[in-house]
Amino acid sequence: MKANKKNISIFIIWLVHISGFLGMLFYDLDFFAGFTSVNLILMSIILFFNFKLNSRRQILSILLIFLIGMITESLGVNYGLIFGDYEYGNNLGLKLFGVPFLIGINWVILTAISANIAFFLTKNKNILSTIIIGALLMLAMDFVMEPIAPKLDMWRFKNLIVPPSNYIGWLIIGLLTQTIYNLLFREKEVIVSINLYAAFFLFFSFLNLI
Repeated sequence: MKANKKNISIFIIWLVHISGFLGMLFYDLDFFAGFTSVNLILMSIILFFNFKLNSRRQILSILLIFLIGMITESLGVNYGLIFGDYEYGNNLGLKLFGVPFLIGINWVILTAISANIAFFLTKNKNILSTIIIGALLMLAMDFVMEPIAPKLDMWRFKNLIVPPSNYIGWLIIGLLTQTIYNLLFREKEVIVSINLYAAFFLFFSFLNLI
């Protein structure tokens, strides 16, 4: 039953991202980009469908990461702090103080899958190494997302120039969320996390190429 749940989840992950990429490539980029919010909601459901949220510690870690994401992004959007001067578009749905709620969820998703992969790579022998590798995986994802984000009406920096502060900010906040996740979320789901990270990374990478 558990194996079937994982297999179905992995199938949906790749089906959605391959279909979305082909739709943007051969049909209408703007039309399929409009489903970005739906995709993030679906991926978060799939991710936590395969987790065991059975303790206050785990729920607390998720809520903390969500709040950190929303607060830091709000400081960026409204005051140009941490990440730089940017604003969000309309494809990520409902906003609070200029920040889509889905961005908070996105921070949770990226933190979780990156931490789970880092846990697998380090065999959890050194929590500091796990935290650093997890943060670097998050930063790598941001590198491939930034160039295509304005075209998908997700977000855009002033003059379409991504400042170095954005990547520095991502690394610092990533280290913080990775620390919280690794300290409070003991059970790691690796297989679905690897597939979801790979699907995200390849999706944005291929969009950048075309």
